[in-house]
Amino acid sequence: MTVDEPGRRVDSPPAVQERTGVSADPAPRPAVPAPTYRYDVDGLRGLAIALVVVYHVWFGRVSGGVDIFLTLSGFFFIGSLLRAAERPAGIRPVDTVRRIGKRLLPALVLVLGAVMALTVWLMPPMTWYASAKEVGSSLMFWQNWRLAVTGSDYLAADAAVSPLQHLWSISIQGQFYLAMILIVLVFSLVLRRFDLPVRLPLAVLLTAMAIASMTYAIVSEQEQTWLYYDGAARAWELLAGGILACVAPWLKVPRGIRVALAVVALAVVFGAGAVLEGREQFPGPWALVPVGAALALIVAGARGAEAAEDNPVSNWLASPRLIWLGTVAYALYLWHWPLLIAYLNLSWVDDVGFVDGAVIIALSLVLAEMSTRWVENPVRRSSGPVAVRRTLVGATAVVAAGVLASSYWWIGYIDREVARLAGDRVIDTEVYPGAQARLLGAEPAVANRFPNPLIAEQDQPSPNPDGCVSMWNDDAITCEYGDLDSDRVIALIGGSHSEHWLPALQQIGLDRGFKVRTLLKAGCPPVLPPTPEEAGERCEPWTYNVLDELAADPPDAVFATVTRPDEDSGGDRVPDDYQAFWAALDEMGIPMVGIRDTPWIRADGERRNVPHCLSGGGDEIDCGAPRAEMLSPENPAEAVADQYPLLSLIDLSDMFCRDDWCRVIEGNVVIYRDSNHVTVTYMQSVTPTLEAELGPALGWW
Repeated sequence: MTVDEPGRRVDSPPAVQERTGVSADPAPRPAVPAPTYRYDVDGLRGLAIALVVVYHVWFGRVSGGVDIFLTLSGFFFIGSLLRAAERPAGIRPVDTVRRIGKRLLPALVLVLGAVMALTVWLMPPMTWYASAKEVGSSLMFWQNWRLAVTGSDYLAADAAVSPLQHLWSISIQGQFYLAMILIVLVFSLVLRRFDLPVRLPLAVLLTAMAIASMTYAIVSEQEQTWLYYDGAARAWELLAGGILACVAPWLKVPRGIRVALAVVALAVVFGAGAVLEGREQFPGPWALVPVGAALALIVAGARGAEAAEDNPVSNWLASPRLIWLGTVAYALYLWHWPLLIAYLNLSWVDDVGFVDGAVIIALSLVLAEMSTRWVENPVRRSSGPVAVRRTLVGATAVVAAGVLASSYWWIGYIDREVARLAGDRVIDTEVYPGAQARLLGAEPAVANRFPNPLIAEQDQPSPNPDGCVSMWNDDAITCEYGDLDSDRVIALIGGSHSEHWLPALQQIGLDRGFKVRTLLKAGCPPVLPPTPEEAGERCEPWTYNVLDELAADPPDAVFATVTRPDEDSGGDRVPDDYQAFWAALDEMGIPMVGIRDTPWIRADGERRNVPHCLSGGGDEIDCGAPRAEMLSPENPAEAVADQYPLLSLIDLSDMFCRDDWCRVIEGNVVIYRDSNHVTVTYMQSVTPTLEAELGPALGWW
């Protein structure tokens, strides 16, 4: 995965010959000798990628191998920039960027093209939009920020995970390389102007930057899912390698210490992934474990070619098999994750066994060797037939252009459809009666599904795009909808399953003269101790802030969900920590309307993405589920409602499920925008029914 490697010797074997990422100066440079080639570091890279692949395929954990890659990238790249800065010609940024492109782009474009082709071939059209965005982000080295925004879980390898999710680290490296070219170039030019040396001042600058990056990773209030992909939080790992590249000439470590250091560091490399929970702890201080192990192994083999003679660990790392793994490491990293996700999609399983995992790894190795030998090496090496190199460069450019063009064409098409959806918010209720068809008892004439399943996931309420949902912190964010001039207020409280009732409440508020005040947090129903639920620890602080907000400005009533699905045994239930919140409202004298949660569509115990199913050829029945598995025979909240005098219940389950089956389309309107969230269009059709129930529950009409 690294762009630049130690200085190459003329007699280095073809498997590891590679030029640095800095333009050579034709004049003699006796004052800056090329560093001795480090076969042991090639082996370390091979070992790290092997651990990444094994941990991903069989264990679903972070191995620390990616952190080692980042450290090696910083060591090699900044080392090459430093050597260039110390030469009379200095850094040639255009040549350096060209070499970065030759190193990173050929295999990356090949994998992106393959993933795009397989997505169109194997996946339902509903998934193409997200894939197109990820392909474009990956090719532009922006994937880490896209994943940070979407909150993707890198370790959650299942059929719904993107086959390009692993490219976050490639994006971080690309961003780092470009930033360091500019920083080191400007810094070295300033120092040269005053005839000052570069190495020591650069080490000081990089140390300051690394401290700032790690401090940010530690003290930032951003969610862990953001920090994991945040280039600013990750920068210290690459900078640590760069600092070592600067100070390496001054490190003189006795043989005994180097051997002991290598033994301990190698043990850490093998064991870090088993002991540390990287997705929760990296890139914070615990990432120092794999990063420190990588630095220690570099220092332990600091005698270069002689290390194999006096350091058994360096000797082992320099073995032919590990060196070979090092040469195909970048391509192996690119291929293994898409193959893993493709297998999970095609086999409809959630876990990979030993045999199928071994097949995935073997196929990854074969593809890595083929793409390295026939694509990467011919493009980046100056030797070999010029015609072959030019053909490959041209093919890479054509594929890259095609991938970008087709991705952004599809993104544009879907975006236009979404804009049309917003413009068509008022629809013909005779053709698209939605939930009202359940009351009329007559099916409308068959029409095209609305919204189009391709864009159904975009048919969502406004609080999230309005910035009215708490995401990363526990602030009780308030926004207002409905009749903004009214003194009568309903507080809509909870997570996304409260939020998707807003379109109906907003319209009723406009018609009946009340304001809807939202207090929403992603993934958080209002809960208080006792908290046996998994969400308790994350949601309790926010709930207490909500109670403070309610005490400071009491609403006339609260509206929130009172049940959630029982995904283990089927049906739905009332968690204890929900009831603790109801009791708190009773003590405050605030009435509450509790709505039974909408069904969460599941099949074989797993949530089913309804638009995916519909866009893949399913219909309203095939993509639905039995009512008995989605909902209990009676509203479970009724069994405990008598304990809370100010609680009134509403159950609109019949708007979402027939007597025996929960369909996913009613009255030609698609009900769900995923497996459990209701489209705005369908919720609008539920509005009259909710209005009829809400008035008596509140005694307002």
